[in-house]
Amino acid sequence: MDAGVPILNPVSGIAMGLIKGKDDKFVILKDIQGIEDFYGDMDFKVAGTKNGITALQMDMKIKGINLDIIKQALEKAREGRLFILDKMLEVISEPRKSLSKSAPKITTFKIPREKIGEVIGPGGKNIKRIKEEFELDEIDISDYNGEGMVSIISSNDVNIKMARKSIEGMLKGVEDIKVGEEFMGTVVGITSYGAFVNLIPGVDGLLHISKVTNKRIKDVKDYLKIGDKILVRVGNIDSRTKKIGLERADI
Repeated sequence: MDAGVPILNPVSGIAMGLIKGKDDKFVILKDIQGIEDFYGDMDFKVAGTKNGITALQMDMKIKGINLDIIKQALEKAREGRLFILDKMLEVISEPRKSLSKSAPKITTFKIPREKIGEVIGPGGKNIKRIKEEFELDEIDISDYNGEGMVSIISSNDVNIKMARKSIEGMLKGVEDIKVGEEFMGTVVGITSYGAFVNLIPGVDGLLHISKVTNKRIKDVKDYLKIGDKILVRVGNIDSRTKKIGLERADI
């Protein structure tokens, strides 16, 4: 909630322990530090909202427990959870309105299943490059229900967007490029009249000097250099020559 994640209901949790004697007498323990796990016969973690349980996990060190132990453990866990939840809500009662800049963000999108290997690259080469280039926390590509599913995780929204554009660009051929589409391109050439930007393997577009920035400039080299990664938008495609005119999409 402090990070601004829009959860439906706050969740608290507690661990329940057990000390059981040979005569079937037992004591249920409440703890959140782990002592009950080390010394006791049961580690029973219970988490939930004010409305009910959302997760359970149990480790046992004895052969079994009876229904009475389960009932008492769940009831004591309910009391503990709600007590902890009340203390949490005294500090912060609802998620903050805006997401924290440092909170990890995730975007997912689909790609053709047959393109998964191409995007991953030999030995994961392409994925490793994209992860390093855009400083991502994680990037994963998997086969999900017969489709390729890409997940990108980073605390930087811009880096996520650029990484996605880079992957989507890998899937396109020159005939697939349309006016208005955006690409994370690489500057491959600079002239007096603009910069050539590689959009996908084998396809470049021209970013005219008038489109390099939102003010009049004299020299493209003052703003761009070979190897720069920039977000560009297809402004026009010549119907005869198929030459691509670009404009900046990040200014």
